[in-house]
Amino acid sequence: MIASIQTLLAISMTVGVYLAAEQLYIKARRSPLVHPVIVSIFTLMGAITLLGWDYSQYQHDTRFIHFLLGPATVALAVPLHENMALIRKMAVPLLLACFSGALVASASAVMLAWWITGDDVLALSMSAKSITTPIAIGMADSLGGSGSLAAGLVLLAGAVGTLVLPGLMRMCRLHDHALYGFVLGVTAHGFGTAQAFEKSITCGAFAGLAMSLTGVITAFLVPPLVPFWLL
Repeated sequence: MIASIQTLLAISMTVGVYLAAEQLYIKARRSPLVHPVIVSIFTLMGAITLLGWDYSQYQHDTRFIHFLLGPATVALAVPLHENMALIRKMAVPLLLACFSGALVASASAVMLAWWITGDDVLALSMSAKSITTPIAIGMADSLGGSGSLAAGLVLLAGAVGTLVLPGLMRMCRLHDHALYGFVLGVTAHGFGTAQAFEKSITCGAFAGLAMSLTGVITAFLVPPLVPFWLL
């Protein structure tokens, strides 16, 4: 009985905090500085600490929300299907852009982190900063980095990307929704994809495509190359 009450409380608190964070985001004119994901994470961290809950227990209690992540990700296929003709037309340049973007993002992060700090764990964790969190955690751990640190870096990269990219794309006069979304997806993964869907379905579809491709490319190509970047 107590366990079921705690589960209900955990789910209600998580959903409630996110809905409140979303309202704050809207009132702040959708500023990336108060992105609902970031606000929710830090608010829930504080709440869990104050309540004295163990994180593993909280994760177990909110497993239904974790389950919904699967269908939500699969749902990205719907706007992709609706824009399939345009995707086929732009397939070659998109793939080239994704390959170069994924490799440059990882290589520059690893080499700069290692050059500035000399910390192998930080450098290896930085290699996964531009992909979605589940892939980033597994990749960082397999390379000898820190999965927890990689998860934090992913959130930071997403927040900075959604803050900086809109201004840069205005400066570059990039107004095409497909290209705009693709840039957001490559650079700011899930955060960028969420922001892209606020612009249009086409923008969100290309952001989701870029996010997925970047994750796959990074996971397969970056690990064998990382040792060469640390020489």
